[in-house]
Amino acid sequence: MSQAEAKFDSVLFAMAEQHPGGVPEMLATFAGFLNRKTDFFVGGEEGGWEKLVLKIFRDEANKAQEVARKKRQEREAEEKRRQEVLRKKREEEEQSKSASITELTDEEAEQLQKELDAKKQQESEPPAKKAASEEVNEGKEGSDTEDVEPGDEGKLKPNHGNGCDLESYNWTQTLQEIELRIPFDVKFTMKAKDVVVNIQRKSLKVGLKGHTPVIDGELCGEIKIEDSLWHLEKNVVVVTFEKINQMNWWDRLVTTDQPINTRKINPESSKLSDLDGSTRSMVEKMMYDQRQKEMGLPTSDEQKKQDVLKKFMEQHPEMDFSKCKFT
Repeated sequence: MSQAEAKFDSVLFAMAEQHPGGVPEMLATFAGFLNRKTDFFVGGEEGGWEKLVLKIFRDEANKAQEVARKKRQEREAEEKRRQEVLRKKREEEEQSKSASITELTDEEAEQLQKELDAKKQQESEPPAKKAASEEVNEGKEGSDTEDVEPGDEGKLKPNHGNGCDLESYNWTQTLQEIELRIPFDVKFTMKAKDVVVNIQRKSLKVGLKGHTPVIDGELCGEIKIEDSLWHLEKNVVVVTFEKINQMNWWDRLVTTDQPINTRKINPESSKLSDLDGSTRSMVEKMMYDQRQKEMGLPTSDEQKKQDVLKKFMEQHPEMDFSKCKFT
């Protein structure tokens, strides 16, 4: 982006916030200005204004699509690398299992025999009794109460991309950006003109023209409108945008969604290892601080302050700190 273009961003953002109708309303304002204050539509050859508008918008569309294509390629390469790391890890685990042969102790052998006898007995039970027994066992296995910490009840487990797979759409996230994918079950090949996408700093609206939007609500956090992109992959709308606050994980896409358990988010170690030392330390510190906040515990900076204060108090026992208020 050139400096000449960037210098108008603040003005255009201010204008955009005053257009609740989104891009169509803002474009109508520009067109009205050119009609009332200039000879843009009648000053040149017939149809000249239309050719100029198409050329400018097509140039910008090509730039946006190229940026989206590069980002998509980067994500695909990252996912391929992640899968390769996982594959190698699984191979190493399999080799380790096959290479290690452990002799059972008497207690372990007895326990194994009990499990085999119980399984044999279950297989010999009548079908009705067996089905009832299986339902009880499934209920026990499905309950995740041992892993649920206070305050996490009812929260969803994050998907492989640290986001959430919902009925109508799914999203993934890093600390920096969000990728949203919305599939449409239609019998025709969708084009951009068939879709309504309205991205604002604090809200998002996506849907098929003439139909109820799939998403229309307030986002979990603020985003950078200038770095937001969307494109079509067959009949799937893919929206990517960058977070303004890049120190926290989102627990939902829009505020009406059921939250995910951000304590279960665990980025692949391979991704952290790709970072340089200082950046990796900063990311690990942010992750630690977020977990501490969620548990109501002091962050690393707050802990340092407490340690310094504690050391000072120990070095000066003659001083009375009982009436001091620390912040």
